Amino acid sequence: MRPILFHWREIKVYGYTAMLYLGIVLGMIAGNYAAHLAGLNSYRIFIATLLLLIPALVASRLLFVALHWEIYHQEPQRIWNQAEGGGALYGGLLCSLIASVPLLSTLQIPLGAFWDIATFMLLVGTIFARFGCLLNGCCGGRATEGWLALYLPNYKGMWQRRIPTQLLEAGWATLLLVAAVIFWNRMPFSGALFLSALTGYGIGRFVLESTREEQDRIGKVEIHQVISAVLVVVSLSSFLIAQAL
Repeated sequence: MRPILFHWREIKVYGYTAMLYLGIVLGMIAGNYAAHLAGLNSYRIFIATLLLLIPALVASRLLFVALHWEIYHQEPQRIWNQAEGGGALYGGLLCSLIASVPLLSTLQIPLGAFWDIATFMLLVGTIFARFGCLLNGCCGGRATEGWLALYLPNYKGMWQRRIPTQLLEAGWATLLLVAAVIFWNRMPFSGALFLSALTGYGIGRFVLESTREEQDRIGKVEIHQVISAVLVVVSLSSFLIAQAL
């Protein structure tokens, strides 16, 4: 729709990149505010978030590249091209979850409390990232003549009536964010908010993945739907086990 958001002198500001970093900044502001409300050390939360952000962004991009290796192995210079969209949220999430265990222990931040706060960061970031996808044309919905359609381009610049998958996912993340704000103080244990949000996001992503024009597959297996299903099972099981203890 608008891959290049605007020009500033000789610098091109790309829509996807701008929305991604705007989401990161606003997400960190939301996390800082949530840390204050929770009575946690906001400075340590900020440092932990900053340190986890780097491997999360790298892992997100690398998973995307791995899933589209037939393209990138022929043009490796495109792997870190900022002009392109392309990041797999699940890669960044898994990497940051693993890395957070020793990091949070070192900074003396409770694991569950941190990820409850990170819930707000992740959801805010997801909302803006999907608007970035909309501007870039990536992660677009398939063509349809149904009522749930908007005239949109894909990443190749082909305009058609499409399911607005990016907007639907941004809307779902917004609903989860509102629910997180409402139910945060009603959660039964530290970390419950994060597990609940993961369950909700996984369900929504599983459904919305089928509306995309292009899906990442290995054979006939749709990768992101499988990851979403596993995420729902693991997060929901963890919630029930933790509540029972």
